[in-house]
Amino acid sequence: MENKNKSLIDYLLILGDNSLILGHRLSELCGHGPSLETDIALTNISLDLFGQVRSYFQYAAELTGGEATEDTIAMKRVDREYRHTWLVEQANKDFAYVIGRQFLFDAFHLPLLEQLVNSKDEMIAAVAAKSIKESRYHLRFSSSWMERLGDGTQESHQRMQTAINDLYPFTYEFFEETATEKIMHEAGIGANLKTIETTYRQTIKDVFAKANLEIPSAPPRKTDGKKGIHSEQLGFILAELQYMQRAYPNMTW
Repeated sequence: MENKNKSLIDYLLILGDNSLILGHRLSELCGHGPSLETDIALTNISLDLFGQVRSYFQYAAELTGGEATEDTIAMKRVDREYRHTWLVEQANKDFAYVIGRQFLFDAFHLPLLEQLVNSKDEMIAAVAAKSIKESRYHLRFSSSWMERLGDGTQESHQRMQTAINDLYPFTYEFFEETATEKIMHEAGIGANLKTIETTYRQTIKDVFAKANLEIPSAPPRKTDGKKGIHSEQLGFILAELQYMQRAYPNMTW
């Protein structure tokens, strides 16, 4: 039972950390969107992701026991204990990077949740069922902006293609199955990453065609984010994300 709980907790971190770090990146844009409507939309997506994180981390804290809480799991781990992919920690270089990163994540996140709805773990299935409607909106939003920018002006097209060229090689990490993901898949708790990848690549192909964008031919980036190995960008993220909990230990609202 102890080993099963450890694998389950690790899996919850893999699920939650992507949304945590991407949600933080989007929160950095509050008040900086290209229009009021888009600014509010990005902020709402950030809040949706944090809501999903809370559900995963509350469950992880329950399984961990002791003094663990959703806050300690989110805010008091060191960098090597985070299990997100490198894609979500990439910086907000410009609006094209924001949209490209969001779309490349959304296209993976929705089919992931669609599988997790059928998880043998009732809590994971419930979180997925609650999150699917939000994630469908996220994918519609990012897909629409991909098409508007990619098939827009010459400058917007070039900026969007440049962002995709930089970001796309990170997407392969989604489908590099870790030992934890393999255990959870075989137990009927986690998702089948191979079938998700088939759906993912088709979504990419369809949206890129509408957006007049080319799928980059660059090889996959060698990354091990799900194993705790991250870029230098995570240090800057955690400096902001963890500041209040580190400065005022055990604070409550």
